[in-house]
Parts: sequence; structure tokens; C-alpha cells
Amino acid sequence: MTTPPTTIDPVDTLAARLSDAIRDAFGIDDADPLVGPARNPAFGDFQSNAAMPLGKRLGKNPREVAAAIVEHADLGDLAQPLTTDSIAGPGFINITLRPEALADRLAALDTPALGLPAPEHPETVVVDLCGVNLAKQMHVGHLRSNVIGDAIARVFERLGHTVVRQNHVGDWGLPIAMVTHKLMVESDAGRLDLENLDLATLNRLYREAQMECAADRKGLAAVRRFDLGPKAEAELEEQVSGAEEALADAKDTLVRLQKHDPEVEAVWRRIERTTMRVCLDVCARLNTRVTDDASAGESSYATELAGIVEDLEKRGVAEESDGALVVRVEGIKEPCLIRKRDGGFLYATTDLAAIRRRVQNMGGERLVYCVDARQGLHFRQVFGAAHKAGYTALPDGTTAVLEHAAFGTVLGEDNKPLKTRSGENIKLDDLLDEAVDRAEAAIRARESEHDDPRAIAEAIGIAAIKYADLQTERSKDYVFSFDRMVSFEGNTGPYLLYARARLNRIFDKAREKGIDTEAASAAPIRIEANEEKALALLLLRTPQVYRGVADSLEPHRLCAHLYDLAVAFSRFYDRCPVLGADDDATRASRLRLCAITRRILTDGLDTLGLPLLDRM
Repeated sequence: MTTPPTTIDPVDTLAARLSDAIRDAFGIDDADPLVGPARNPAFGDFQSNAAMPLGKRLGKNPREVAAAIVEHADLGDLAQPLTTDSIAGPGFINITLRPEALADRLAALDTPALGLPAPEHPETVVVDLCGVNLAKQMHVGHLRSNVIGDAIARVFERLGHTVVRQNHVGDWGLPIAMVTHKLMVESDAGRLDLENLDLATLNRLYREAQMECAADRKGLAAVRRFDLGPKAEAELEEQVSGAEEALADAKDTLVRLQKHDPEVEAVWRRIERTTMRVCLDVCARLNTRVTDDASAGESSYATELAGIVEDLEKRGVAEESDGALVVRVEGIKEPCLIRKRDGGFLYATTDLAAIRRRVQNMGGERLVYCVDARQGLHFRQVFGAAHKAGYTALPDGTTAVLEHAAFGTVLGEDNKPLKTRSGENIKLDDLLDEAVDRAEAAIRARESEHDDPRAIAEAIGIAAIKYADLQTERSKDYVFSFDRMVSFEGNTGPYLLYARARLNRIFDKAREKGIDTEAASAAPIRIEANEEKALALLLLRTPQVYRGVADSLEPHRLCAHLYDLAVAFSRFYDRCPVLGADDDATRASRLRLCAITRRILTDGLDTLGLPLLDRM
């Protein structure tokens, strides 16, 4: 065997060699060789389209440019030598790889790292995900932040970086004080046992507390304006008076909470434990790595906010505007508001404190926020303010990178945000239950025999929902369809799980036939059939796909790669007999191809956070 290549993806090597040829032919160092898959596989595996833009740039005929590139190109042992016959059409350069070069690169890929060695300079990446609020149940709106955020975190971990997950919990402020006061009232009246508090009750009381504190002043004004009578006016006056009293009680409770009053804090802690227990259970069911240690409530920043505002004001980063305090950010019309006229702090103030902690205490060199796209302006303001304040400065003199991995909305069949028929948000647990129920029905319809079909359905249902979310381009909305998600055909999670289970069966059958599968794992690889080559080329793209996901923060790229890989494997398996190969060497080679495919498919599914099933 030849010396292992320094880069596994043939495109990287071809691009470098053709860039050298362009430089040698024309003295140009910045030309893109434009290497991609051949449009017609009959003429080659790849093609370079560089001659057309270069011809325009140089004022030459593109075919003449292509001929000069071909003359200077040295593709070494990777591809067949280029000749004038390699030039097609207006100047396309067709390239055919050598089978032995593909085999060498596959062997280099077939290592524990799968072509992804540890980075020379590993980074610390902080990923903001999940983002729940106390006293409220997780709903469909929390799905994408969890699933996408965890997948992005897993990709960075897979690449060898240090990842810190942060579940930014809304556990502070007046709304929390409202429900805290409500619980205290209900408990004192004997209508509520705090020891047996559950999230459904807590969520109901949260809504009631919000309504009790909402004064209908507009209604009262309308009654008076249209003279609707003393009875209606008295009822509205009573409502407004009661709401104002409830709001005053909530504000008093907030003050007591901020002063760590033991009685109030004990109830608040009960709310926190009740909420977070359910939240973390749902995250575990979703197979996302969100733990209690990864959860940081807004309350944990509360004592830092006044100091941050004072620091920004003292250094002239912030300025007064109509009684409030703002940070003006270059390129954004609306300034970042960090203190209200009444002295109250805002979400932006807390986010600035979080950025400072994540960079200066956690050492975050790259901060990724997996939050709804509708928060785009907020994050542009906060990121700009953080940079201006110097909170993103790292000890080595560099600046942390702040990125909003914005995502679109989950839609119903009516192309509106997915909700129940009554217009309420769908509980995330209910969504998962229905996916599992449908997966179980699909399993029974296929008459599959399993010892525990419900456990199999749980994995398939979760994989179906997560994959449907991840395979959609992150920034786009998508229509939620159970029928499409749980299908075992097409670009779905169940299809990929089935493809992996199918690979496992190949090795089960091989062992039943007495074939030494361990010996096959070191067998020489032979790339002869077109289906073998197509599969090999996709396998070799894997490391670059992972890096592309990390650069773009777009997990759908890995989904597309795994689906293409599963489809290519299916074609290979249908047309290239593995266990029934004509000779032992071909069988061993194809078994090794199957083994590499299985490892990459397993690695990719795990990186996406999909549950794995060995048998289906």
C-alpha cells in the first residue's frame, strides 16, 4: 500500500493540485478551481469548471485556458493523468480517480477517529440551548432549541472541542413573583399541598396569577366612555382594584425574594425543583444532554446586574436616553436598553452578564445561541453591546465569537404555528407520546416481531421527531407531519435507523455462516463496481461534512450526508453481492466497506442525538 494521504477527501487534494496548475500556467494565486462531482459520471468522477471564469478574467477562450491547466496539472497517484481528451464542452475538465487511490483513502478513513483527529488548537464552545421558564410546561416551542442546540454541541464535541451547555432558565422577575405569591396564598388557605406540587397544577396557577394581576383598564375606560351603566362600571372598578392589589402583592413578594426572605425563597425553590425535574426528564427522553449542572437561571445573575450597569456607565459605554440607560451599537438604529427609567433591568442586561461570565469565567471562545429567529434584533443589540463593553475579550488578546443560530417555527398543516385546536401550545411530552404511539402502530403494521415493541417504538418515535426537525434547514419554518416523520421510507429518522439495522444483519448472517468478520475488517479494499465507487466517495466526504456543520452551525448538512450515504449503501447492497460475492477477496472487501459505512452511520446518528437501535 502507498503512503496514507494527508487529506482524506479527494476534493481537497484535487483542488490543491489544480490551484497549483492555475498558478503555474497563469501566475494567479487566488483562482477557485471549482472542483465538484461530475455532472455525467460516464465522463469521470469530478470536474473542474475553473476555465470559464478564468477565461473571462484573462480574456481568453475557456478551452484554451482548460488546455493550459491540463498541461500543468499533476494529479499524482490520485487520478488518471489529464489530457486534452479530458476537456469537454466549453472548458469542463473531467477527472477520473484511480481505484487504488480511493482504496488507500478509505483505509486512512478506517481508524477510530474516522478521519477526524483531535484539533491542533481545541476551542471552548458555549452553547445556549433549551431555555425554559419556571412554572411553565415545556411545549413545542422548546423542541428546536433543544434538538438543534444539542446537535450543534455534539458536533463540536465530536470534533474534539470542549463544550459547555447552558440552559438559560427564566426563573426571576415579576412573573415568577406573581406565581410565588399565588402559591403562598393557596397554601395558607389550605387549598394546596406544596409538598405534592406537580407541574400541571403549577402551570394552572401561573396562568391564574397572570390573569389576577392584569387590570382591565381599557374595559373600564370603555364603560365610562359609552356610559354602559353603574353595574358594569362597578364590576370593572372591582376588577381593576383587585388586579392592582394583586400586582402590588406580587411586587412586594419580588422584593422579599430579592432579599432572600426564607419563607418566600422556600416556595420559589419548590417551584424551581418542580419545573426543572420535569424539564430534565423531557430532555432525557429527547436524548439531549441537558443536565441540572448545565442549567443557569436568570437568578444566578441577579446580583451582577447593578455592577454591570455601573461599569458600563462609568466607562462611557452606556449613556442616558430619556431617563433610561442604553448602549448604542454601530450599524443598529435601535440602541440596546440595559436599564429602564424606573431603574429596572431587562433581558439584555442579564444576557450581557451571561456573556461576560461565559467568556471570562468559562473561557468561551465561541458562544452559540440556539434561539428563535424572532430574537434576531435582540441578539444583534446584545452582541454589539458586549463587544463594545469589552466583555468578549480573551486573555490572549483575541475576541470571542458570538453567533445566533437562529431557527424557524414549527408549523401545523395549516401553515400556522403548531398549536392545539383550542389555540394553546402543545405540550412537548404529548407530542412525543403521539410520535411513539404512531411508531408503534407502524411497527405492528409491518408485523415485526419484537420482545418489547413499545421500547422500539419509543426510540423510533423520538428519532422521527428529532430527525424531521434537524433535516430542515435551521433558519426555515417547517410543517410538522407525523405521517411523514414516522415513515420507514424516504428522508426520515426511521429510514436511517433501519439502514443501520440492515447493516447489522449483514454481519449477523456472516457470523452464522462462519465468516471471520474480524479478519474482513483488515482486508484489502477493492473498488471496482460503480456502486462501490459511489459509496466510497460519499464515505470520504464525512470529515469535511462535520467541519462544515461546525462552521455553519447547520446540522441539516449532516442529515443530508447520512441520507445520501444510506441511499448509496442500499444501491451498493442491491447490486454488489456481499456474502454471495464471487470470491473471498471481493467478499472481504465488501464486508469492510459495509463495516466502514456502519461505523460512519452510527457515528453520525449519535452525533445528531438520535437513539440507536441494533435490531428493527
